[in-house]
Amino acid sequence: MKHRFSYLLPVALGLAGVIYAAVTTDYDHHADFAKYRTYNWIGVRAGNSLWQDRIQSAVDSALSAHGWQRSDSGGDAAVSAFGRTREQDTIQTFYDGFPGWGWRAAWWGGGIGTATTQVLPQKVGDLTVDIFDGGSKQLIWRGEASESISSHDPEKNDKKLDHTVDDMFKHFPPKAKG
Repeated sequence: MKHRFSYLLPVALGLAGVIYAAVTTDYDHHADFAKYRTYNWIGVRAGNSLWQDRIQSAVDSALSAHGWQRSDSGGDAAVSAFGRTREQDTIQTFYDGFPGWGWRAAWWGGGIGTATTQVLPQKVGDLTVDIFDGGSKQLIWRGEASESISSHDPEKNDKKLDHTVDDMFKHFPPKAKG
């Protein structure tokens, strides 16, 4: 039993990594983020108005946590967000039995297991948040995220959205270079 666990642990850890969102951010290294304290929304586009409201609320919470205040117009910065869903194929392989490894299998009587591989479509949600300088209209920050979403549990998707936006703004605002 000890041997099985040592072989299965890397597989379990690899599968656990699929659960988390892939989040990336980039920013203008010359922008002085200390001068930005207010923002207004340019717009939010998503599959429906429910998701638009959820995305806007999650981003508002993240920016507020970093001391930014929302204004109706004329903010130091302007924010836009785009959310969409797409299907992505996921490959899953299942083993019935545990195949032996090398000479140990022959010595201990290990057998060969059967593997079944399936291609399963999976819904993935993508979110892009852009922040522009309010005066020059130049892009100063972008956050992008992709994460699998549930087609059966809207509350779970709400939690994933909040977690994803929190991750996206974890190191916001960026520290000044030089």
